Amino acid sequence: MVEDFAKYSVRAESQGNMQHRRRSDSLSPRFVFVCRITLFLLFGMLSACPSGALAQELQHEDEIVANLAGGRAIVHVAKDAIVFAAIDQPVERNSIPPRVLNLDATHIGVLFGASEWRIPADPKPIRLDRNFQRVGRVDPRYQAARGEGETDLETIGVAFLEKLRPLVAQLHHKLDLASDDPIFQIVIIGYAPSDYGPEVWVVDYRIGQEQVATRGDYWQTRIQRPRFTQLYPPEKHAPRTVVESRYPPDAKGPTLAELIQGNDPHITHLGSGEPRFAKVLENIYRGQAQKAVPIDSADFMRAVLPLIAGGAPFILGTMDEHGFEWMVPPEEPVEKVQEDKNRPPEAPTLRRPPKP
Repeated sequence: MVEDFAKYSVRAESQGNMQHRRRSDSLSPRFVFVCRITLFLLFGMLSACPSGALAQELQHEDEIVANLAGGRAIVHVAKDAIVFAAIDQPVERNSIPPRVLNLDATHIGVLFGASEWRIPADPKPIRLDRNFQRVGRVDPRYQAARGEGETDLETIGVAFLEKLRPLVAQLHHKLDLASDDPIFQIVIIGYAPSDYGPEVWVVDYRIGQEQVATRGDYWQTRIQRPRFTQLYPPEKHAPRTVVESRYPPDAKGPTLAELIQGNDPHITHLGSGEPRFAKVLENIYRGQAQKAVPIDSADFMRAVLPLIAGGAPFILGTMDEHGFEWMVPPEEPVEKVQEDKNRPPEAPTLRRPPKP
């Protein structure tokens, strides 16, 4: 069996200044992205194998498939609140939707890429958004190095690193991926500690391979430490607008911010028919999106998403430093993060108490 693959590109803009939390350098601008990644044992690239030899090998080995999540994450940081959305844009027939995970008391994550792994003999998939447990204390083995995320972000990043490690370790065929090609990605949205304020990060996970045997095509594969790229806040005095991340990152079409700056007629029509939306658009257009009224920004996003989603499913939510609410929830419920046993009961959380 030979699996098709497509070429995609990625472009990540890192923004930061001396007041920002540490972040990595910009990502490589091009990479080969596997549209449907078929695994030999756990995640093998099979297209290089002759069909006859491959058939013989599969008599002794199980084939495992990684289902990919593709789409767009859009974040509007308004006054005293964050409005976020994710649009489901499948990369292939069996794609899964972007999934949202409550990461800790002040962050959520939107998962893209190989976030679900399936063994044909097992009907229950391995999902990276399940059974996530926040680490109460930072493991001293994973102290943030220069150019990496802050300690709280590193804690989140390492938790997923440990989930991926046993999967990737079983990849023993050469993958047609460059060293900078991420196989999994998280968009982290939330609030930093110490009154830092709203933040948006993209976290990429890459692999490294080394041929360790001369018999056949046998490779040792390791997952690398995550790389953090800060999308928000921007550099000091830089315009503050709507930020967006895409997976695959070279998906065609303008971003929402580009449509607003370009006076797209469909979007300007929203403003002409609703004074509240006109004010939101004015704030974004002037690079002062953080001054927009939260409820107006949320309603504007609810109105504009159907225009840019092209009929694709989407989710929409709002969050502040005290709580988290859905406006357009996902089809399946978000699994609650397993609470840290050492966490004080009075500690803040993004989960609002249930309404009576």
